[in-house]
Amino acid sequence: MASLKDMRVRIASTKATQKITKAMQMVAASKLRRAQMAAEAARPYAERMDAVIASIAGAAAGSGTGPALLGGTGRDQVHLLLVCTGERGLSGAFNSSIVRLARERALALMNQGKEVKFFCVGRKGYEQLRRTFDKQIVEHLELRSVKQLGFVNAEDIAKKVLARFDNGEFDVCTLFFSRFKTVIAQIPTAQQIIPLVVQAPAAASDAPKPIYEYEPAEDEILTGLLPRNLAVQIFRALLENNASFYGAQMSSMDNATRNAGDMIRKQTLIYNRTRQAMITKELIEIISGAEAI
Repeated sequence: MASLKDMRVRIASTKATQKITKAMQMVAASKLRRAQMAAEAARPYAERMDAVIASIAGAAAGSGTGPALLGGTGRDQVHLLLVCTGERGLSGAFNSSIVRLARERALALMNQGKEVKFFCVGRKGYEQLRRTFDKQIVEHLELRSVKQLGFVNAEDIAKKVLARFDNGEFDVCTLFFSRFKTVIAQIPTAQQIIPLVVQAPAAASDAPKPIYEYEPAEDEILTGLLPRNLAVQIFRALLENNASFYGAQMSSMDNATRNAGDMIRKQTLIYNRTRQAMITKELIEIISGAEAI
């Protein structure tokens, strides 16, 4: 059995840990609001960009071959998985859930005879994936030195991906990130960005469809618009990841604070019982000695 001094040290260390987790929870809560607003503000622009591209792509469908970013290379053999995770831990299952989704997709593709490559954005995802797919990681980028995420960060990533696509290093690129839903709910998401999956616009009931004339031609517009859309989708994923990270960290630190409180109560109860037992034992020894005399 531990001595009373060891128990006091254990209680003190648990209280110190509780103070740290409580402070981290408050910091995450203060950063979550701004990150959530940024993620929600990016959604309408990205969705509207998809709608515009879908409309132009529909108009250009009969004009022949389109840009490779939209139509693909005609092959489906080499897949690049762009995995975006956090730079830090202590956020529950935030990082591991994204990596798990990417790992499952990679294993499924490899079972089909496909070649898989990884582009890791974030330190935690890289550390987990290199244990299994070290030789398949073609690039790793960390954003630890970035104080505030900007569109320029997404543009840099998009340029690296486009350079590899232009060099013929892969045929399909899939983006993995965590979509922010609520503080306690973050959804791991896989989104194919090369070639772009275009959803047909919802058809109206009986309303006449407007006719657009494009200048320059649709293919020229798509050639300039698709690379920007790639950067927009990556930027949206980074913002969603940022909000999801702080939401997951806030929840996990709140749970850690509660668990530390429970441990402190249990340890204090054991300490008090042990101390009382020792006092009772000493009193019995004194009384027994006095009666023996």
